[in-house]
Amino acid sequence: MPTGTGYHDELGEFFAQNADTSPYNAYTDRPAMLALAGDVAGSDILDVGCGAGHYAAELLARGARVTGIDASATVLRHAHSRAAQAQLRLHDLEQPLDFAADASFDGIVCALVIHHLTNRRQLLAEMRRVLRPAGWLVISTTHPTADWRYFGGSYYDESWVDLPHGPGALHFQRATLETFLGELLDAGFILEKLVEPRPCLELREVNEDAYARLTERPSFLAARMRSRD
Repeated sequence: MPTGTGYHDELGEFFAQNADTSPYNAYTDRPAMLALAGDVAGSDILDVGCGAGHYAAELLARGARVTGIDASATVLRHAHSRAAQAQLRLHDLEQPLDFAADASFDGIVCALVIHHLTNRRQLLAEMRRVLRPAGWLVISTTHPTADWRYFGGSYYDESWVDLPHGPGALHFQRATLETFLGELLDAGFILEKLVEPRPCLELREVNEDAYARLTERPSFLAARMRSRD
């Protein structure tokens, strides 16, 4: 049975394959988040919602020790193949990070995950708990104006929505910039940098239309936060 929040079965398979070359994942969110993470050599990194292991593989290649968690066994099968040296585990992100002791990690990557969760405040508190003093969190989410543009209605609407994606839909909660940052600050993090990721130039060579579209309008928000100690 599928466990908790995650991309399961056919949707998980589609996501795992699509994330390799997606203009959104491969050329926009991932480069921006890895740039925010910076030098990770020798660091212990927790990849929260590790998916098919794309981030874990990049972090390993840069010299980090990586623990990855995800609620979907479907995508974790791909992660085991892509990032064999990472410590990977099936874990429902709606539950506490009970496998990890306090101050276990130097940094955390949480890419395009937080908006899928109903208990975001618990996860944010848990991520802060497992970070070492002055540890960092890089986190991304859907851009509020992108959701507003697509779904319409009020910008301040924070209802749950479904975005068609391959054989299924991505279920997530809309949130304003105020909510996104407010929850991070309330959890005890300090904002170091906020970016609205643009696609990297390589996308223009492989998909000029997608590059033009993604440089005109935002898709994601990404932030680097520091634990307040």
